[in-house]
Amino acid sequence: MKEKYNSCELQRIDSLYDKITTLIEQARKAVYLNVNSLEVKTRYEVGRYIFEDEQNGKRASYGKQILLNLSIRLITKYGKDWSYDTLKRCRLFYFSYNDTIRATVLPKSENTKEILQTNNIVHQPNFNLSWSHYLILMRIENHNERRFYEIESYNQNWSVRHLQRQVASSLYERLALSRDKNEVMRLANEGITIEKPSDILKNPLTLEFLGLRPDASYSESKLEEVIINKLQMFLLELGKGFLFESRQKRFTFDEDNFYVDLVFYNRMLQCYVLIDLKTDKLTHQDLGQMQMYVNYFDRYIKQDFEKPTIGILLCKTKNDSLVELTLPKDANIYAQQYALCLPDKKLLKEKLKEWIDEFNEMNNTIIS
Repeated sequence: MKEKYNSCELQRIDSLYDKITTLIEQARKAVYLNVNSLEVKTRYEVGRYIFEDEQNGKRASYGKQILLNLSIRLITKYGKDWSYDTLKRCRLFYFSYNDTIRATVLPKSENTKEILQTNNIVHQPNFNLSWSHYLILMRIENHNERRFYEIESYNQNWSVRHLQRQVASSLYERLALSRDKNEVMRLANEGITIEKPSDILKNPLTLEFLGLRPDASYSESKLEEVIINKLQMFLLELGKGFLFESRQKRFTFDEDNFYVDLVFYNRMLQCYVLIDLKTDKLTHQDLGQMQMYVNYFDRYIKQDFEKPTIGILLCKTKNDSLVELTLPKDANIYAQQYALCLPDKKLLKEKLKEWIDEFNEMNNTIIS
């Protein structure tokens, strides 16, 4: 027979239930993280044993024959997870991360460290992602780029699928090319930091997930519609701290109605971010209209503790010269280009290298 409880007893039961469920969830998460970290560190050590053993081999075919024989024996004892391909990946994993042992910026997992020390395992990086994440990361040759994605995967709790998408969309290169040259190294050391309006920009904003063909004809209302239908992906592409507020936000001034396509709030910057979509050529009228939107929000919507509103015109092609000529230097308004397909990663890498080399050459000239 079901017991009857008064309101005070029900509150006590609910409180106790919440405490216990929170404790259980935390314990499960801790177990998962420790087991996951131990798996990754074990594979790192396997890679180290293989790498060091190969250095003692005298014939070119030595390494391959050893791995083939080793994989057969390991599969017999531990199952198909220890195939020849897995052992090769372990070796690549060690080779990729061996030079970053003391440079890692991620926090340590003390429990895993103790377990490994009992097995005489020393000098390890602090791995805090899954083996599936590292299968993607170890293939990134550039050390700074790899470290950036590792930091962001950990800080933003990226799934493996989202990490794959961000690497494919050249997030690192797009962010680097959108920043001051002095801040490029900061991306590798700290990941994405949001301190000023320009930090939320990417060059370009990649919207391949919308499913629109780059050569197709579509209206601004159609673009807005597909963005709303894929809002979660759009928020992920926008980056840290974005919260969606409304679409076609109406405000009235002098008996005229005006509509902002998309209104967001960025909690990192503590300000509104207004986005207007443009499928045609950007004009000075578009910039003037956005300036009016920003002024209205700053004067009538924003609270005293909030920072000035940011306006972004999202367009197929941007004209930086037009923006600079039309708006005052301190205007909080930006024209940002979007792309409907993944960018050419090789081209972006070359552009970034050329950009950094030019910056370094200029600095060396100033010093000399």
